[in-house]
Amino acid sequence: MTRSPFDLVIFDCDGVLVDSERLCVKVDAMIMADLGCVFTEEEIIEKFVGSSPEVYTAAVEQQLGRRLEKDWLQQYDHLYQGAFEAELTAVDGVADALNGLTTPVCVASNTDHSTIRRNLEIAALSDYFEGRIFSAADVPRGKPAPDVFLHAARSMGVEPGRCAVIEDSAYGIQAARAAGMRAFGYCGGLIPASRLEGPGTTLFDDMRDLPKLLATPTH
Repeated sequence: MTRSPFDLVIFDCDGVLVDSERLCVKVDAMIMADLGCVFTEEEIIEKFVGSSPEVYTAAVEQQLGRRLEKDWLQQYDHLYQGAFEAELTAVDGVADALNGLTTPVCVASNTDHSTIRRNLEIAALSDYFEGRIFSAADVPRGKPAPDVFLHAARSMGVEPGRCAVIEDSAYGIQAARAAGMRAFGYCGGLIPASRLEGPGTTLFDDMRDLPKLLATPTH
């Protein structure tokens, strides 16, 4: 076991704990086609992965040139749920990483509570985070705002500067920096390392390396 100098490790969920981003991109493409909204998969990855529902909606509305109903995305929930139940798995190596940490962990995601819990259960990761799940639904603004990370730290009784954030999206990394937390950017998924690199950020592409990285952070 490796001891971390941090007092709390905050994990994003999608793309960090569960390998959902690839599935989401496929479903997003289906939704865009249904709406008559033209986005390539590359544009979907750039604009939507890790974004809040507000950012997602604004981008679609801009492309369509019209406003959408407030709960427009809910009608497509069954597509995401079906894809996750059929194909969702844990991110490769993340269970090894979690088992190698002695520092308290929690989840802070733009996704709603029920979806986070469902996805963690499907991926057999829910026991690691029981009672320590935080959602952007709890705060005024989702990522890239720092609200959900600050809410998680406050709820766990840890100063922001003593928190490490594990993220895979540019929005999430931006939120971690804004919260004054050390960011660890996982670039083993869809998002290229070039979109995650920057100040206060350590990049890595193998979850099994995480305990060692957290034990020797670069400041």
